[in-house]
Amino acid sequence: MNGVKQTPKTASAWGPLFAAWMVALAATLGALFIGEVMGQTPCVLCWYQRVFMFPLAIVLGIASFRDDTRVWLYAGPLALVGFLIAAYHSLLYFGFIAEALKPCGKGPSCSDAAMTILGLPIPLLSLAAFAAILGLLALTHQRNHS
Repeated sequence: MNGVKQTPKTASAWGPLFAAWMVALAATLGALFIGEVMGQTPCVLCWYQRVFMFPLAIVLGIASFRDDTRVWLYAGPLALVGFLIAAYHSLLYFGFIAEALKPCGKGPSCSDAAMTILGLPIPLLSLAAFAAILGLLALTHQRNHS
């Protein structure tokens, strides 16, 4: 046209998609390190969060390499459910809601001072990871449709 190269819509959406994969991969590797290397048995709510985070590391990786910007359709629900579980777990951790479900019944407690990374409790880190993935998926969707 006028000498300006136009980029496809998905080109600007690849960065947030790749970043979402990196967050999911880091969270998955971190959870595996805590469980397998440090030998810390996850509590019930940590297991539920892993159920939703681990597939995200695979799904977002494949979507990133395939440039599948419609990944929000199937990764979004996984991240949303994981976020809700992590939010519940964080509210339990900080004492905002009563402990109807005892998540740390066997193994180490998530409320133990040793169960922090960089001074942050694991339930809060999980919540942040799911929130970041949801935000990056929303950005991917927005950039693909702008």
